[in-house]
Amino acid sequence: MPDHTVEFVGTGETITVADTETVLARCIEEGIAQEYSCRVGMCLACSAEIVDGEVTQPAARGLTDAEAARYALTCMARPTTDLKLDRGEYPPSIEDAAAADADASDAAAADD
Repeated sequence: MPDHTVEFVGTGETITVADTETVLARCIEEGIAQEYSCRVGMCLACSAEIVDGEVTQPAARGLTDAEAARYALTCMARPTTDLKLDRGEYPPSIEDAAAADADASDAAAADD
């Protein structure tokens, strides 16, 4: 059961994560402030861009296949190599959903 180094870009934070545990679980144990909500791979709150390295995350249902190659859902992601993650970046699907919500709110306000 190898351990991998996970570095969070721009924060100076680095943790060691076993390939049998999730990045989020180790963050919580280490006291690192990692955003999350559902913890089941659906809400995308815990997503981070994979700058370098690889993860396995077969239960990350909130990501498209293309997004799963570039983004880790830290609640599901288990490292298979050392990693560099950027927690400030979210997959396009979450950005598209936020824009759709804003457009719906604007339309509802205009109808009032």
